[in-house]
Amino acid sequence: MTTGLRFAEQAVTSSVADAPDALKALRAAGSTSFQALGFPTTRNEDWHYTSVSSIASAQYTPAVDRAAESLNPELLTPFTFGADWPLVVFVNGRFAPSLSTLHTLPAGIRVLDLATASVQEPELLSKYLGTIAPATRDGFTALNAAFVGEGTLIHIAKEMVIEHPVHILHVMDERGANIMSHPRHVMVAERHAKASVVESYVSLAEVPYFTNAVVEAFVEDGATLQIIRVQRESRAANHVGTVEAHQGRDSHFLTFTFQTGASLSRSNVYTVLNGEGCGCTINGLYMLDGEQHGDHQTRVEHVKENCFSREAYKGLIDDSAHGVFNGKVYVHPEAQKTDGKQTNHTLLLSEKAQIDTKPQLEIFADDVKCTHGATVGRMDETSLFYLKSRGVGKTLAKQLLMYAFAADVLETIDNPVIVEALETLTVERFTGSASH
Repeated sequence: MTTGLRFAEQAVTSSVADAPDALKALRAAGSTSFQALGFPTTRNEDWHYTSVSSIASAQYTPAVDRAAESLNPELLTPFTFGADWPLVVFVNGRFAPSLSTLHTLPAGIRVLDLATASVQEPELLSKYLGTIAPATRDGFTALNAAFVGEGTLIHIAKEMVIEHPVHILHVMDERGANIMSHPRHVMVAERHAKASVVESYVSLAEVPYFTNAVVEAFVEDGATLQIIRVQRESRAANHVGTVEAHQGRDSHFLTFTFQTGASLSRSNVYTVLNGEGCGCTINGLYMLDGEQHGDHQTRVEHVKENCFSREAYKGLIDDSAHGVFNGKVYVHPEAQKTDGKQTNHTLLLSEKAQIDTKPQLEIFADDVKCTHGATVGRMDETSLFYLKSRGVGKTLAKQLLMYAFAADVLETIDNPVIVEALETLTVERFTGSASH
C-alpha cells in the first residue's frame, strides 16, 4: 500500500508546481485524498470479492514522468474498427498528436487533449473537471486525480450531432512495461446534443502495467451521450476504469463495457438521473479465462420522477477465471414513477470458473416498477450434442452457443460496425485465433 502513497506524494511534489492552474488544484486534492483513503481492501463492501494487492504492491513508473512516444501508425489498424472516425491516440499513457486525426470534426464539436484544453479553454475545463468524480470519491479516483494531466476534453455544443463516434485509443507496447497511466476524460453533451464516444484500451505486448482511467460525463437537458468501452489490455496488466455521469431532464445516457483483457480488471459505471423524464441504458459483456479476475460495479441513482433505467450484463467465464457483478439501483423518495430493470446472466464454461453476482434494489418511493435478477449456468449439453450430431465440430459448436448467448446484449449497440467487430472477437475469444 505504501507504494501507491509514495507515488501520489511524488506526483504532487514534482508536478504540481509546473501544472496548469486548471489541473493544479485537482492534483493536490488527489494526493491529500489518497493519503487519507489508500487502496480499497476486501473489507470494503464494494471490493469484497476483489483484492487489489497486486496493484498496491507493484513498482510502477508514472506515465506523466516519461517523455511522449509514438509508433508506426499501421500498428493501430487492428484496433480502429476499419473506420475513418475522429481519433485521439495515447501511447504508453501519453498523448500522441501525430497519430491523432481530429481535422474532420464539424464546428461546434471540440476535442482537446487536457494539456491543450488547460491553455485554450481553462474556464471550460475548470467548470467540469473533478466535479462528478471528485478526488474524495475513493482511492483509485484520488490516485487518478493526483496524476491528472493526460486525457481529453470533449465538448458538444447545444443541438449539435456527431455523425460518427469519437474514438479514444489507448495503446501500450513493450516500452510501456511497468508504467501506470491515469487518463481522465471529460465529456460534455450540451442541451439536445447527441454524440458517441468509443474508448479502447489495447496492448501490443504482453507486459505488466497499470491503467487507472476516469470518465466524467455531463449529459444536459435533452442530450444523448453513448460511451462504449473496449478493454483488451495485456494479460499481465491491471485495469481500473470508472465512468461517472450526471444527467439532466429528458436526457439519455448509454454505456457498453466490453471486457476481455488484463489479469485484474475492475469496471465502475455510476450515473445520477437528476432530471425528470431522463433514462440510462447500461450494458456489458465480459469474457474471462485462465486466471483472470474481472469485476463490474454499477450504481444507478434515481433522483427525479418519471425516469427509466435498463441494465443488462452477460459473462462467459472459462478455466479458473473469476467474475464479479455488483449492481445497485437506488430510488430516492421523490423519484416516483421510476421504471428500472437490471439483469446479470453468466455462463460458466469449466468446473473451476467462478462468478459472484449481487444485483440490488434500494427503493424509497412507493410508485415504482423495478425488477432485478441474475442467473448462472453451464453450457447446455443438449444443444451441444445436437450440433455435434449434425456434423458440427466441438469447437465450432461451442463458438456458436457462446455467440448465441452473447449476441442479444451486443446487438443493443446501435453502431453496426462496432457490433460486427465485437461479435467477431466474441466468436474467436476462446479459440486462441484472435488477440484478446
